[in-house]
Amino acid sequence: MKDIHHSTRRHWLGQAGAAGLLLAGAMPLRAAEPWPTKPVKIIVPFNAGGATDTVARVIGEKLSSRLGQPVLIDNRGGAAGILGTDAVAKAAPDGYTLVLSLSTSLLINQFLYTKMPYNAQRDLALVSLIANAPTVLVVNAGLPVSNGAELMAYMAKNKGKLSYGSWGVGSQAHLAGAYMSQAQDADMSHVAYKGEAPMLQDLIGGQIQLAFASALGAKPHIETGKLKAIGVTGEQRMTVLPNVPTLPEQGLKDEVYRTSGWVGMAAPAKTPVDIVQRISSEVRAVCALPDVKERIASMGFMAVGNTPEQFGTFYKREFPVWERLVKQSGAQLD
Repeated sequence: MKDIHHSTRRHWLGQAGAAGLLLAGAMPLRAAEPWPTKPVKIIVPFNAGGATDTVARVIGEKLSSRLGQPVLIDNRGGAAGILGTDAVAKAAPDGYTLVLSLSTSLLINQFLYTKMPYNAQRDLALVSLIANAPTVLVVNAGLPVSNGAELMAYMAKNKGKLSYGSWGVGSQAHLAGAYMSQAQDADMSHVAYKGEAPMLQDLIGGQIQLAFASALGAKPHIETGKLKAIGVTGEQRMTVLPNVPTLPEQGLKDEVYRTSGWVGMAAPAKTPVDIVQRISSEVRAVCALPDVKERIASMGFMAVGNTPEQFGTFYKREFPVWERLVKQSGAQLD
């Protein structure tokens, strides 16, 4: 893999565990005026209707009532989450513009692209980890497989004939599929879609044969028999799909199958520390609400909600994992 942002990686990783915020020392300690006094905007760098957007709307609704101000959701999809995340990185650091995104734009993209319009370590301040986001591996109903072993065998017999989809370049769906293709020498084609909904429609229609998807998007089609669930990523089963075994349970113990994506919130760097801490505190309270936990669980996710410092420690741990997975998948781009 090309040596992307290597010096930045060394610099930030040395601070992450202690600081928890990206370049926290560069931020003002306190806001100049009370916060909030006007609507707060959460940018979701993906299209409306997907799992990330749904999480943002659940969180936003509860935050609005707690803050006493409207919380507006602004969908800015495109370029694997880069466009929307960049808008937040360049926004005024006053607590009124936040990003709620997947690990794709907050972490993974820096390993995929040699040029990025923002630097996640320099330009964003971590607020809270919202949820862990495992995915479910689904196949077209007509594919003659029902578990991980059968799918691997089918790939071996149909080298170069299969296609897998993703909701965007650099997504967990893309990296897991690319890794699977490379590890099995399956020579599968990758088809990137502008969102999960069109990907699933093509999967049902047979234009592609398999994909990693969210439970929110895939479950209705699994229940009607239009798709078959092969297994879920991560170390534990989804409460919303309790009868679908994990891929590691089925002997697929490679790191990419044991790792889950995640949803997190960040603010522009230099946002005053007291505002970041206030937002984080409110997000943690929202994530602990029983109805929010239940709604997030219904999507196959697991609500977290933690402090900026805890999110920073988590990010530090995730950094080398995804750097390694991108390299192993062979998915790096110019």
